[in-house]
Formats: sequence, C-alpha cells, structure tokens
Amino acid sequence: MSKLLTLLYAGAAYLFGSASLLYSIGWLGNVPGLPTTIDGQPGQPFFDALLVDVALLLLFAVQHSGMARPAFKKIWTRIVPEGTERATYVLLSGVCLFAICLRWQTLPGTVWHLDGPAAIAAWVLYAAGWVILFSATFMVNHADLFGLRQALLRFRSQPQRPIVFVERYFYRVIRHPIMAGLLIAFWSAPHMSSGRLAFALMTTTYIFVALQFEERDLRRELGATYTNYAARVPMLVPGLPRSGSPQVGNRSTQT
Repeated sequence: MSKLLTLLYAGAAYLFGSASLLYSIGWLGNVPGLPTTIDGQPGQPFFDALLVDVALLLLFAVQHSGMARPAFKKIWTRIVPEGTERATYVLLSGVCLFAICLRWQTLPGTVWHLDGPAAIAAWVLYAAGWVILFSATFMVNHADLFGLRQALLRFRSQPQRPIVFVERYFYRVIRHPIMAGLLIAFWSAPHMSSGRLAFALMTTTYIFVALQFEERDLRRELGATYTNYAARVPMLVPGLPRSGSPQVGNRSTQT
C-alpha cells in the first residue's frame, strides 16, 4: 500500500469509526429519528432475541480485545503495513459497533422509568459519560488511538515510535477514564428496559475482563513504572492517591 493510500485509508477508517461511535450514542439513548435504537426493534421471542444480542456483543468483544493484544499485533503486522494496523482495528471496531446498533433485538420489559428531575439527572450523567470518554482520548493521543498518527508517520517515512508515557488531567485521578466514561453512560438511563439492562450488564462484564488484559500488557511493557502508577492511582473510581509516590503516567487504553 502506497504512503498516500495509507493516509487516505486511515482517514476513512477514522471517519467510519467515529460515525459508528456517534450513532451508538443516539442508539443507546433511544434518540428519535434514528433508523434503529436499543428499544426500537421488537418482534423476536425473548430468548431468541437474547441469543442474537449476546452473539453481537461477543463478536465485538473478540474483535476489540483480540486485535489489541501484542501477540496478535506481532502476527498481524506481518500481513498489513504497521502504519495501517491501528486504522484497520478502528475500521473493524466500527463494523462490529454498527452491527450491534443495526441488528440488536429489543427485549421486552421495563426495569425502571424516570420522570422529571430524576430523568434530567440521568440524561446529564449520560452526556457526562460520553464527554469524559471523548475528552480522555485527547488527554493521551487522540490521533494515535484512532490510527491517524501511525499512518502519518508512514506517509512521512518516519519510524513508528511508541507514545511517551505521561500523566495528565483525568489520568492523574484514575487509570482508565475512557472505560469509566463508558460505564457512566451505559448505566445512566432515564428508561432502563430489559434490553438496556442486558446490554449494561454484558458490557460492564466485558470492560472489567478486558481491563485485566490491558493492565497485564501495560505492566509487561512498562514494568515498574506502571506498577508504581497502578499502586498510586485507582483503576476506575477516584480516590485519595498514596503520598510519596513518584510522578508517572498513562498511555491510551486499547482494550
């Protein structure tokens, strides 16, 4: 693949991945006017619908975490140029995310429904979760996280260099603000249907499992630096840091 084509490919993958993420925000929030929403596709019997939904989330989990592992990357970059590895990951993540949004089967039943100030508070938290997520991507390296930096380095004939391990903003408070933002958004529901509860439970389980792999990879790659950071800064819930620890940092989450 030529250098220019690599750059164009990464740009297209970025736009597609971003579009899938933006669509999923409206889909999960049951925003009117979208072709599909999490509670807008009824018709299947409960267990048939649940099997489809579980299969969709498993597909996303296998792709999203499997392709992020160093062992897979080592093999994968023998097939695709290193400058397109992350862009391909973003592209396929977008495909899987769109598959969830377009093929999800609604589950009948309501767990809770909020009105008035309680509903407003839930919407505020829902928006806050996504704001935290998007903000956190710029606190590490947004272009690297979405595959643009790697393609640009190849376009400029520069070697692929790892991101410097730094600590800033949210990452001084928790180690994984991107995942924390997702959890806030997934559970902040003015209307919690059975389908959204199933989605929240399954994705929460996936996040906690995926973070174990991510933490293991970071410790192997960064050694004592990340071990010290993890001992001082909590994973997802802000708390008082230990005093006297050295200033260390964080990298982008790739689970």
